[in-house]
Amino acid sequence: MGELFAEYNIFGAFGMTILLSVCSAVGALVLGTIVAILRISPVGLLQKVGAFYVNTVRNTPLTLLIIASNIVMIVNLGLNFSDDLIRNNIIWAIVALSVYHAAFVCEALRSGVNTVPQGQAEAARSIGLTFGQSLTDILLPQAFRGAITPLGNTLIALIKNTTVATAIGVAEISGLQRTMQEFRPDLVLPIFLVVAIGFVILTLPVGLLSTYLSNRLGVKR
Repeated sequence: MGELFAEYNIFGAFGMTILLSVCSAVGALVLGTIVAILRISPVGLLQKVGAFYVNTVRNTPLTLLIIASNIVMIVNLGLNFSDDLIRNNIIWAIVALSVYHAAFVCEALRSGVNTVPQGQAEAARSIGLTFGQSLTDILLPQAFRGAITPLGNTLIALIKNTTVATAIGVAEISGLQRTMQEFRPDLVLPIFLVVAIGFVILTLPVGLLSTYLSNRLGVKR
């Protein structure tokens, strides 16, 4: 197994996986929160826009979004974030991952909002709070606390889904795994074990942390 680490930049590939995961998680959280606000908005049109986004994105394969970000955005429309092709692909992979997982973040937060007693929203309206004030002061703080577990599950799924970025040439671990298996077929089992253990190391702490935070910070009813 030491031969693999000597011949290939395995840590660098996992570093790219971590970079994609962190940046996409931030993007998905921001965009997902915005879409969640649209879905619970008192304005019917905004609710339909949020529902359309969620239903469309969740039913679109992530691979298609990743490839479209490369072919449509870069090749056809010429939308480049950088003159460096590799950096450009990385950024568009982050955008596609963020857009896709934002739909799941939205639904996680919406489920968290549903845990807030209806009486609290009615009480907020009765004392004259606007929708924005009740959202920031009452609904969203409790929604985030109630959605810790599903948000953790979404983050775990995101980490595993970063492997799709190899479709546009981003050098993360699944792309390196394919290269290693091609040139070192005699080490297929060690290669599989290295990648599998690496993903366990990345995802297990997230699961344990989300469980701990859910038990510690979850709203008790």
